[in-house]
Amino acid sequence: MPIASSTATSGRLLSLLSLLQVRRDWPGGLLAHRLGVSERTVRRDVDRLRELGYPVQAVKGPDGGYRLEAGSELPPLLFDDEQAVALAVALRIAVGTGAGIEEAAARALATLRQVLPSRLRRRVDALEVTTVEAAGRRGGPQADTDVLLALSAAIRSAEELRFDYRSPTQQDDAGPRPPRRVQPHHLVARNGRWYLVGWDPERTEWRIHRADRMTLRVPNGPRFTPRQVPGGDVAAFVSARFKGSESTDAWPCRGEVILGLPVAQVAPFATDGLAEESGPGRTRLVMGSWSWAALAATLARFDTEIEVVGPDELRDAFAVLARRAQRAAGGAIAPATGPSSR
Repeated sequence: MPIASSTATSGRLLSLLSLLQVRRDWPGGLLAHRLGVSERTVRRDVDRLRELGYPVQAVKGPDGGYRLEAGSELPPLLFDDEQAVALAVALRIAVGTGAGIEEAAARALATLRQVLPSRLRRRVDALEVTTVEAAGRRGGPQADTDVLLALSAAIRSAEELRFDYRSPTQQDDAGPRPPRRVQPHHLVARNGRWYLVGWDPERTEWRIHRADRMTLRVPNGPRFTPRQVPGGDVAAFVSARFKGSESTDAWPCRGEVILGLPVAQVAPFATDGLAEESGPGRTRLVMGSWSWAALAATLARFDTEIEVVGPDELRDAFAVLARRAQRAAGGAIAPATGPSSR
């Protein structure tokens, strides 16, 4: 009997903890009904959870009740099957975040895997993840975890930040510079790097700063009233800025050409462009870039004849590239020796 009673109590405590984690406030009577026990038993079970380190607070009111608060120490956690698998998957891919938490994530995954039931462990182990770094990112700087936490805290409290910024064009002997100021609004992860989106009160414009280049100054500045990024969509705003656009998430330079290649050979390299068949062995391609010269150079990668549909700016850009290529070749263009091929 004592063993059976202890087992029932342990199971009931786990059920109580699970309920407290999915809802902020629980009236005592409702908890008793869900667990099939008396309110007195619920009070005793709450006391047992408190002894285990769970900060369960009593909620005052007509019904009374309980609330699981944040505590000063991390108590044991309870996850359902889907939560446990999701956490394990997130830890596996954490290596690609650029947040400098790879080692901690690996240790956390090992701890979680050790206590997973065999049925869940097999599901997690079956997931093979290979993180491929973006071109030019190998060995690059990562954002400091403490900096990311400080940026997040400043965003939540709407406090202005002061910081030094290491620009890639800045010389080491340039001398000290006054700290920059920004009103932080969003912390964004993109392609393995972290960026702060904020309003610059001195330049009266939105700015994007790389977190790994920021050295924060303390204390923070005054509080500010948050505002909305242009368009209201942070992801679209950041994507637009990286495309060289000030407003919409679209390339500022966009052109259309006909390539002398079948669409099957063009589509894999069209990135976010539109490739469609335009007759036997020909492809209509619409692409964009941050400048007309960059767009012309991108299209020239297709080793074939190119017919420009429009606009005229793209034709002019090809002419500029042709003159540059002729100068690079020493003023003479070698004749073609045979049919072009990819």
